Amino acid sequence: WPRAPGGSWRRPSIWPPVGRGSWVRGPGRAPRVAPRARSAAAATPARSPRRRGGCCSPPRRLPPRLSTGASPLPGDAAASASPSRPHSHSPPPGTCYSSRRQPKQNDFYPRCTPRGPAPQSRDTPPKRDTGIASEKEWGINLLDEAVKESGTNEDGSTWYRESGEDLGENGYRCRWARMGGQTHDGSTEWKETWWEKSDWTGYKELGAEKSGKNADGDSWWEKWKEVLHQDEWSNLARLEKSAEKQAKSGTENAGWYEKWWEKYDAKGWTEKGAHKYGRLNEQSWWERWGEHYDGRGSVLKWTDKWAETDLGTRWGDKWEEKFFAGIGSRQGETWHASPGGDRWSRTWGEEHFGNGKVHKYGKSTTGESWDLVVDEETYYEADPHYGWADVVGDSSQLLSIQPVERPPGVFPTIDFSSSPPRTEEPPGMPPSSME
Repeated sequence: WPRAPGGSWRRPSIWPPVGRGSWVRGPGRAPRVAPRARSAAAATPARSPRRRGGCCSPPRRLPPRLSTGASPLPGDAAASASPSRPHSHSPPPGTCYSSRRQPKQNDFYPRCTPRGPAPQSRDTPPKRDTGIASEKEWGINLLDEAVKESGTNEDGSTWYRESGEDLGENGYRCRWARMGGQTHDGSTEWKETWWEKSDWTGYKELGAEKSGKNADGDSWWEKWKEVLHQDEWSNLARLEKSAEKQAKSGTENAGWYEKWWEKYDAKGWTEKGAHKYGRLNEQSWWERWGEHYDGRGSVLKWTDKWAETDLGTRWGDKWEEKFFAGIGSRQGETWHASPGGDRWSRTWGEEHFGNGKVHKYGKSTTGESWDLVVDEETYYEADPHYGWADVVGDSSQLLSIQPVERPPGVFPTIDFSSSPPRTEEPPGMPPSSME
């Protein structure tokens, strides 16, 4: 739960969205002057918590699980007894982007029987709000030789397994493997692709994709990727991680989509964020959050989440904080709108002067208001809990990727014509298949 300025922990007030048309109002008291921050801070609407760890995930204040007693929606705990792992998306083998050639049929060793056991089905759906998985959770294991195998199990289900390598200009290499299977009637199906990419510029990429469906019509898809490259503008090493997850029910109008990303550089610059969407019959909800650390003590955090029903009821909560050298501000709003056009909102703000004084102010549409200065310690996180040293230590498989050997006298081609990198802004809405 969110930490109030001063160190106390408090339960959030309005999330998750509740039933149709209903509304849980937040605290209605204005701040009271107190000698310590613990008693004065309670009037400020609660801020979203951050999970400590690699993914620094946003609040778990989500709507009820997407399950109504029918078949479990992919992503719910009831859907699978075994934990699923956030995975990633890649072009299918032979179409790895930047590839200059496709593997030919005679590149594969002929197989009359598989050299090893058939690949195991990975048809467990992803789970919501689980952030970006680690390399160990994915267990990517690429072969050093090209393979093409397939077979039929005793129950009539079929499977396949392929692996290969694509080469291109500038030392580009993409090693890949894909596998999958389906039941005899095609009602259940699973696919998984792994890859690693590298070139002479020092670019390295490790990724995976997983998708599947079951006999109830539920379907899901995951995408996971790690990238190491040298930023052409700052000349610093940068490591980026991302994950996308999607699930859709086959028996009801329900589904969800998430995109997570983390970016780090060797001087402490860090960016993290997530965009989420979900729907259960007549109710939909969205959430976006972000964190930005410049590596020199400046930090920006924000969260925006809202929900609505098909009848027109809408409600939400958002906040933002900016700090540097003990001086900064926080502000936010909680709101609710009815189908008839009535709207209730409460806005609040804090100004931290860095001298033990905090200016607190706010108002609501019901006539509440407050404006006062209190003695209060300023609390904020100037550095991420999980930073450059942590992500490097957890990316050993990515760092161990070996590029094609560069011949003497041949140097990599680097394109400096591209514009400076922008802050990632993935879509807040889900792909069209989820609408």
